[in-house]
Amino acid sequence: MPLEIKDLTVLLIEPSPTQSKFLVNALTENGIDKVDTCSTGQQAISVASSQQPDLIISTMYLDDMNAIELLNQLREKDNTQDLNFMLVSSETDLDMLDQVKQAGVLAVLPKPFDKRDFATALNAARDTIEVNQIDLDEIDVDSLVGLIVDDSLTARRHVLKLLNACGIEKVVEAENGLEAIEVLKNQAVDFIISDYNMPHMNGEELANHLKQSEYSYLPILMVTSEQDNSRLSAVKQAGVCALFDKTIGPASLKDALQSALNS
Repeated sequence: MPLEIKDLTVLLIEPSPTQSKFLVNALTENGIDKVDTCSTGQQAISVASSQQPDLIISTMYLDDMNAIELLNQLREKDNTQDLNFMLVSSETDLDMLDQVKQAGVLAVLPKPFDKRDFATALNAARDTIEVNQIDLDEIDVDSLVGLIVDDSLTARRHVLKLLNACGIEKVVEAENGLEAIEVLKNQAVDFIISDYNMPHMNGEELANHLKQSEYSYLPILMVTSEQDNSRLSAVKQAGVCALFDKTIGPASLKDALQSALNS
């Protein structure tokens, strides 16, 4: 039987009893009743290590650490590094929110959040667990090779997990645009998923270079937390097929890949 939202196991980290109750109720409204709660980061790390929940939901500020520190510790452990994570916070500092996104998360929601956005994040968590292979007209999905370009190892791991959920297993990686160009000289790939902000050669520069090279046929999807509209416009002009926030989910990625590879 296909996995349903109600089957998810959730670890909720929230020091406020009122906020914790609110989030538990929101999960209940979506049919989820397998919820463990804790109030500190250390408690969360202990529970996550022993139980490996399908999704962790946390606020930004805990008594013993913040969500960035919590994520960094989770991503350093073999048995927790790939766990799905959702931040629910009233934090507005873009630098802090970007650090959370760089660690590979499914959603960053405000307080209060839109119930539809909350449900979308829950669906994304479900989709990372159950493989839903992309549907291509004339291409064998098993033969596809993707190139992930990002200077963050945790971000690359997150995109790899999303690709695996789409049924794509063959992936090569690069830490920046210059390294990606070298990879392409030795490895045939079918598509590229690139970060925007990278040292040495960023995503826009990589896209512009490839557009004028023998690799101009390659579809490029770009993920970024960039907020500057002029920069985003320049990225689109560089010929990328799709532009996503760092919190892209499996369904959105699958749809974009299907469109890019079928065209």
